[in-house]
Amino acid sequence: MLRSDVSPDRALRPHEDQGTRPTTVPDGPDDAPPTDADDLVRLVSATGERLTDPVHDPWVQDVDDDALVALYEDMVVVRRFDIEAVALQRQGQLGLWPPLLGQEAAQVGSARALRRDDFVFSSYRENGVAYCRGADPTDLVRVWRGTALSGWDPWAIGMATPQIVVGAQSLHATGYAIGCRLDGADAVSVAYVGDGATSQGDVHEAMVFAASASAPVVFFCQNNQWAISEPVGLVARRPLADRAPGYGIPGVRVDGNDVLAVLAVTRAAVDRARRGEGPTFVEAVTYRMGPHTTSDDPTRYVDVDTPAQWAARDPLLRVERLLESRGALSEDRSGEIKEKAESFAHQVREGCLGLAVPDALSLFDHVLVTPSPVVERQRDEYAAYLAMYEEVER
Repeated sequence: MLRSDVSPDRALRPHEDQGTRPTTVPDGPDDAPPTDADDLVRLVSATGERLTDPVHDPWVQDVDDDALVALYEDMVVVRRFDIEAVALQRQGQLGLWPPLLGQEAAQVGSARALRRDDFVFSSYRENGVAYCRGADPTDLVRVWRGTALSGWDPWAIGMATPQIVVGAQSLHATGYAIGCRLDGADAVSVAYVGDGATSQGDVHEAMVFAASASAPVVFFCQNNQWAISEPVGLVARRPLADRAPGYGIPGVRVDGNDVLAVLAVTRAAVDRARRGEGPTFVEAVTYRMGPHTTSDDPTRYVDVDTPAQWAARDPLLRVERLLESRGALSEDRSGEIKEKAESFAHQVREGCLGLAVPDALSLFDHVLVTPSPVVERQRDEYAAYLAMYEEVER
């Protein structure tokens, strides 16, 4: 079965031959899918064939069929509750939702490479990571329902609440990682960013600082091809992982739709950080099959043929094919997985509909640990403001 951390006598393999990489984006649509002949780390082909890789195979040598089924189960559950959350938003029960359809392997594979004492700093799309970290079904939708300022207790699951300011979490992750090192702990932090966030100054500042301090942090970039409506090829004339060596950080590109390869690469990066060798930049090449958020209309900017091309590289389908070819996914087990996914999605829905509107003044309850006269004064002023409307209604 899976182990949370492995340390074979192999370091992460960065791109060694940078000189052979293209200096411009290839011809064709900016969001065209990769092929199995590209330079991405890949352990399972799009057709479900187990590939060999002498560098990365040791990192997943403990992943037997049962462990692979467990990863598959994670992805099935994550996809199902994500679809349920989109439905809840369309029905007016959530104000907004950032779908992760198509990115299940990138999130599950990376999340399952972490220990419980590692800490995650994410953006708003990493609900699959939150699930793997143990987030309660209802906690996944509190913020999007508008009933809370944060969805879960960060210390309970080892994951900060989602950062809406694009890229800012990379700075938080770097600072936390340095704190771990100063405390003498071997815990690691992970900053999840999108391809669009790599154009933000915060990400580059974090990488400069992380490299300078040899911070035990992994920058995990889900290159889903779109920064809202802008294709990655517009701002990156070379692969995103090529930016990292300029800061003295090794970069590695992995097929983000291959859960096994993502697990291997993330384990290697985490192990490198844990051994005091500093940060790593991982570019997981995947695709955002849905809209940026439920307020977006991707049909206005996505080529009509592209989603179908990426659907052929579906992260769930390739693992399912591999398991079936090994006889490792029985009809009964498949049914159990679907039942668990439906149950979790049901819990998300019931939890969402059961959320009560909070008292307006509860906004001030957790601003500071120790009560402050300034906050108390603001609370009193807000209470007086609300009272005016109560008088009008009477």
